[in-house]
Order: sequence, then structure tokens, then C-alpha cells
Amino acid sequence: MRVLGIESSCDETGVALYDSARGLLAQGLYSQIDLHAAYGGVVPELASRDHVRRLLPLIQQTLADSGLTLADIDGVAYTAGPGLIGALMVGAATGRAIAWALDVPAVAVHHMEGHLLAPLLEDEPPEPPFVALLVSGGHTQLMRVSALGDYTLLGETLDDAAGEAFDKTAKLMGLPYPGGPQLAKAALAGRPGAYTFSRPMVNRPDLDFSFSGLKTQVLLAWQKSGQGAQDMADIALAFEQAVVDTLAIKCERALEQADCSRLVVAGGVGANRYLREQLQARCARRGATVHFPRLELCTDNGAMIAFAGYLRLRAGQSEPPAVACRPRWDLAGLPPLSPALG
Repeated sequence: MRVLGIESSCDETGVALYDSARGLLAQGLYSQIDLHAAYGGVVPELASRDHVRRLLPLIQQTLADSGLTLADIDGVAYTAGPGLIGALMVGAATGRAIAWALDVPAVAVHHMEGHLLAPLLEDEPPEPPFVALLVSGGHTQLMRVSALGDYTLLGETLDDAAGEAFDKTAKLMGLPYPGGPQLAKAALAGRPGAYTFSRPMVNRPDLDFSFSGLKTQVLLAWQKSGQGAQDMADIALAFEQAVVDTLAIKCERALEQADCSRLVVAGGVGANRYLREQLQARCARRGATVHFPRLELCTDNGAMIAFAGYLRLRAGQSEPPAVACRPRWDLAGLPPLSPALG
């Protein structure tokens, strides 16, 4: 089965072609970073309009790269939520129209399920059951994955997501958009121990997160500092360490509570070098394994949508002709899938 995947939930237009026999055939990605940089964040209307401009040419280019034509497509998968409603509608309407014209099934994909399943595109995919840390600009969640499509929420952020906290913290120190990667880069020059911030909620037995208070600590430290380059690097390092330690502590606790020995990490923050190092070290100490997608599949992309869509289409799921998107969508409420990957 060959599936065309379309991702347009926020500020990146992603397209990919997945073949159940040959794997990922081709993918294309267009980032709107330059478009939104002048505003310091994503402007939803501008994001939607840019998806309109970029999506069809990107589909054509991805098809050309794969050596296929539209006639070779057996199904279409598109992100239907969560995300910006205007941006979602561009991808959903385009995907549904292509499927209708080709008389092939179309399936709506949950954006975070796409992230969760992205590590399964690697050569040695983890098998359920496992714990998944979904950590991005809009989400920070711990899920128990009993089988593909069978998700139980273990804990989530009560306010800012980890990626959002990275971006907002970077912005308050004057770093350019997108702030998260800029802050991680600045942290490389930081001096360990120059600043220390709390690890929020780690003394509570639950698996929820909160990062808003950590932002406040950073703001106060920045205002009291000399606001020079070294101050920025030191504060950035202390902030990164606090967030990563908090995530890692909760992941260890989740593995224990869920009685699992495998951890899957997905989402944009999963590309953070320090997070990868800490989780690998902690999992190794407890005899567990940790699985990440390749760096290019951490951020929003069409490959994860094409793959998740393939699994849903293979299970016989598809959508009616009407286009429907869900800006808010509970991952735990999705219908189950077969655990086999064949």
C-alpha cells in the first residue's frame, strides 16, 4: 500500500510517500520560520495562507522525488488535529480532494499519534507495551502504549508544554524566533552551577508537569543579572537542565508505574541533545531501552502522518467525503490498531 501523507497543523508544510513494502519513499518539508520570525511567533492566518501556497508544489515535488504519480497512490492521510484550525483545513481539504479524485480512501490522523509512531519508522522499531513521552511546543504528555492505538494517559502538563516553555524563556531573554533551538545552542556555553532552578513537581507522586513557575524563576534571574552573553548562556543551561531533569525523573517514574522496560520519545523537544543523553543514561541504569526518531522526524513532518495513516487504513479505517478537523483531540480516545507492523 502506498500512502500520501500531508501535515499542516501549524507552521510547517510536510508531505511524504510511504510504501508498506519499501518504507519511506520520499518526503518534503517547507518551514515558515522566516515568515513568522518578524512577529516573534506563529501568526495563524499567515500560516494558513502559506500552506495554501506551498502544499500543491510540495506534493508534486515529493511525487517526482519518489518516481511515482498520483495514479500510484492507494490512500491519503492528513493531519486533522490537534492544531491551528485554518492550517489544518488546508491540508485536510487538499488531502480529501485528492482522495476523492483518485477514488481511494482517506484517513484523518491525530498529529500526536504521528509523533508517537515516528520511532517505528526506524530499523529496529520498539514493540508495545512501552511508555511514550510526547514532548513538543504544544504538548507534554506521558502515555502508556499497550498496543498500537491503545493509549492511556499517565500524566501531562498543567500549563505550558516543555517546548513552549523553551520558546517563551528564550523570547524573554531576547533570543530570536524560534527560541527553543536558540536557547539550547546558548546553553552549550553555559557554566554548570552558575544558576540553579527548581525541578517542578518532582516531589509529587503523580506524573503531571508544570513549567510556568520555572519561567518566572528565569525571568527574575535574568532581570537581576548583567544580561550579558555569559549570563544568557548560564541561565539557558540552568533552565535546560531543570526541564530535562524534570522530564527524565517523570519518565523513570512512568516506566516503574506502567511496568515497562521501553521508553519512546517523540516530538520536537526530542531532538534536544541533553534530553537524549540524560534519558539514555537513566534508562541504561535501570536496564530499560529508549527509542528516538531520527532528528528529521522529531519536528512536524509528512512521514509520520503517512505512516500513521497507513496503519489506520490497513485497519480498515477511513473518512467520509466531508472534511472535518479537530483543533483539540484526545489521543487516548482513538480506536485501537493491530500491534503487527507487517
